[in-house]
Amino acid sequence: MPRESMPFDVVIVGAGPAGLSSAIRLAQLAQKHQTELSISVVEKGAEVGAHILSGAVFDPTALNELIPDWQARKAPLHTPVTKETFRLLTPRHAIPLPLPRSLKNHGNYIISLANLCRWLAEQAELLGVEIFPGFAATEVLTADDGQVYGIATGDMGRLADGSEGPQFEPGIELHSKQLILAEGCRGSLSQQVVEQYDLAAQSDPQTYGLGIKELWQIPDELHQPGTVLHSMGWPLGLHTYGGGFVYHLEDRQLAVGLITGLDYQNPWLDPFEEFQRFKSHPLIRPLLERGERTSFGARALSEGGLQALPRLDFPGGLLVGDAAGFLDVARLKGSHSAMKSGMLAAEAVFSTLHDHSSDCGELYRQKIRQSWLYDSLHRARNIRPAFRHGLLVGLGYAVVDSYLLRGQAPWTFHHPADHLRLRKAANCKPIAYPKPDNIVRFDRISSVFLANTEHDENQPVHLKLRDPKVAIETNLALYAAPEQRYCPAGVYEIINTDGEPHLQINAANCVHCKTCDIKDPTRNIHWTPPQGGSGPNYPNM
Repeated sequence: MPRESMPFDVVIVGAGPAGLSSAIRLAQLAQKHQTELSISVVEKGAEVGAHILSGAVFDPTALNELIPDWQARKAPLHTPVTKETFRLLTPRHAIPLPLPRSLKNHGNYIISLANLCRWLAEQAELLGVEIFPGFAATEVLTADDGQVYGIATGDMGRLADGSEGPQFEPGIELHSKQLILAEGCRGSLSQQVVEQYDLAAQSDPQTYGLGIKELWQIPDELHQPGTVLHSMGWPLGLHTYGGGFVYHLEDRQLAVGLITGLDYQNPWLDPFEEFQRFKSHPLIRPLLERGERTSFGARALSEGGLQALPRLDFPGGLLVGDAAGFLDVARLKGSHSAMKSGMLAAEAVFSTLHDHSSDCGELYRQKIRQSWLYDSLHRARNIRPAFRHGLLVGLGYAVVDSYLLRGQAPWTFHHPADHLRLRKAANCKPIAYPKPDNIVRFDRISSVFLANTEHDENQPVHLKLRDPKVAIETNLALYAAPEQRYCPAGVYEIINTDGEPHLQINAANCVHCKTCDIKDPTRNIHWTPPQGGSGPNYPNM
């Protein structure tokens, strides 16, 4: 059965802060110039915000530029930062450290990014933007001359019980004059075009972190709205990059999380279990032990910075937000960067469509280069790679770079791909993790339940093995099957059948964090979009 097609001037993939800011800015420009412009946003989550997860301390700079009257329009920014601390954790102590310049949050807000995206979607729809949640974009449509002319969504269907094979309803095609990919970290279509057009030829490999987060309801007497805590050190130690956060939101809500750099070397390390340990620290546990855990989620984030940005354009389209890697890791912020990149992309696209003259990709690159976004990434470019030499060296360099060099060092550090950093299991020490106490430390199964993850059990598995034998002959034999540990949702298990091990994939558990697509040492696991609407359903993460 042929696929139906729908034509638009601009198609945007992803209803996160970058994609929605692109849509709003395009619609604003069309309104200003009194011209018709058809804009669609395709979102794989069941609703806008369903797959959005972030800390999040939000810098409103880009929002001020995009919607200056956001306060009058009741944007969900309710909790300004009022107090902030930075601690170096040991197993028993929390040593105060001077707050780095990059982490100062005066004028910022503690928010639910999912709720902000829902509000941005409302603003976009008021301007005439069409938003299609529950549709997973699975294919970039490319003409014979290499020009991209849109996307196709995945077939909707299930595996048949009998011998007839899978039963499908075909997806649809959305044709575009310009395509904007705003899928977030490790987006599937973004990876396709980066490879197809060799966009990363002149850049470093991207490096990533895995963020795991929970929301809690805590007693009134422990709640301090506007308080921000960042930490480094324990439980990750001196040789693994990462750190914890605790944010006090409104309504007795507490966001607690841990980010683990995915360039870690020990295959026995388990980011989920490290997060459970983090919550048991004497500084953190008293906040939680009389509270109630309400939500759980996980998501990878791009940490490579300026030197890992690919070329931002391809024939017929642009990359924005964390799909390109615009997160400012020194500030632990990416939402404002994503929004700004989306706005600049929209301006370049509109100029191209309206004037019929400018080179869209060249104009977009110029706008990025001339913006505060580029300046902030340039200043921060050496902070993250310095931590490859350990926590103490990284912190020391960060102080020198931030306060003495002010980000203007005449050198640029580089970093290898994360999956190449993993060492053989025989050369590393196994890590013994404490069992769940079901007070502050929990197991994977109960945690995934709180992510409200839904996948039709009969739909085709969206996690592919390029070679099933590699999972056993290489990953298990040499690395002790690290996918059992780096996945925070218990998707991967080694099962013995008749004395023979094989890898079982529990795809229904997947929270779409993309870690397996990043950290697998042989790059044998390939994450593909499941049916539209599948995955986590975060209410306010």
